[in-house]
Amino acid sequence: MSSPRPKSPRPPVSSKKDEKEESFWDKIGTLGRKKRIKEGFAASPEMPPEEYALDENEERSMIEPRSLEDSKLKELIFVLIEWINDELANQRIIVKDIAEDLYDGQVLQKLLEKLTGEKLDVPEVTQSEEGQKQKLAVVLSTANRVLGRYPPYKWNVESVHSKNIVAILHLLVGLARQFRAPVRLPERVAAQVVVVRKKDGQLIHRTVREEITSTYDDLGMRCERDAFDSLFDDAVDKLAVVKKSLISFVNKHLSKVHLEVTDLDTQFHDGVFLTLLLGLLDGFFVPLGSFHLTPKTHDQKVHNVSFAFDIMQDIGLPKPKARPEDIVNLDLKSTLRVLYNLFTKYKGMN
Repeated sequence: MSSPRPKSPRPPVSSKKDEKEESFWDKIGTLGRKKRIKEGFAASPEMPPEEYALDENEERSMIEPRSLEDSKLKELIFVLIEWINDELANQRIIVKDIAEDLYDGQVLQKLLEKLTGEKLDVPEVTQSEEGQKQKLAVVLSTANRVLGRYPPYKWNVESVHSKNIVAILHLLVGLARQFRAPVRLPERVAAQVVVVRKKDGQLIHRTVREEITSTYDDLGMRCERDAFDSLFDDAVDKLAVVKKSLISFVNKHLSKVHLEVTDLDTQFHDGVFLTLLLGLLDGFFVPLGSFHLTPKTHDQKVHNVSFAFDIMQDIGLPKPKARPEDIVNLDLKSTLRVLYNLFTKYKGMN
């Protein structure tokens, strides 16, 4: 006679006194530095709060996990990844995860070099954590300089290297704004960020709403349509005629100093021809010490175009709608708008 089939074992039933409500720390993970816990990570929920190795008055932050499911945040991440991949397509770099692929500085280096046209003095490949952080320090220092940012920054070496998504998004949005990325960023994207601080030996947490993007007007990415928008969108054949007329106009005057423009798309981006043209049109000498005659860096080019914009306002022209960075970044529509304003005022001049 066969023995009865044993019943499947049941999980032990805990008594009520052993049960406890899931804590805040269990829900979001842990923060700290012990056992390689980094800012931005959710660590093992088994580690009790007393094990977090925060110094007195030190703060750590991470995105609240539920924010990662927000549709607008997902859209922002998608748009930024697509933009990066478009910029770096010819280098066969493909970003799939905005934190995992950017934290070591390699992709950020390539993106900055592509956007600024400057080569960064950093090793191409770094394997060690120390080497990655040293590289990130150079990359982020360059980004801060290009963006004209001053402390306190919304990103730093530690936050980026520890894959803090909010810090990385702030950096990428800043670059997209600065270089007028041809993408539409979703407006008013925000995330809930948990900030933990150690005070009097106790960990105190608070949740704050961190705004990552604002409105498009604030981003400088929306303006009223004008004739050049229509030319670019609906009348490409007429655009070629306009460019030819503007080339004839600028060469009529630049030829007086033995200069010639053949390509409006690129030859005004460093501000040199634009500055010299303004002096010729309004009949004054521009001191060569006031601008960089042979600019090499992005900053020098921005200085030149900014100087030219100041001259325009001094001689009674309206303030350009474009930013100096738009001209430096080879935004043809912005360049044509600036030159057309000059053409309108000086077209009858010999």
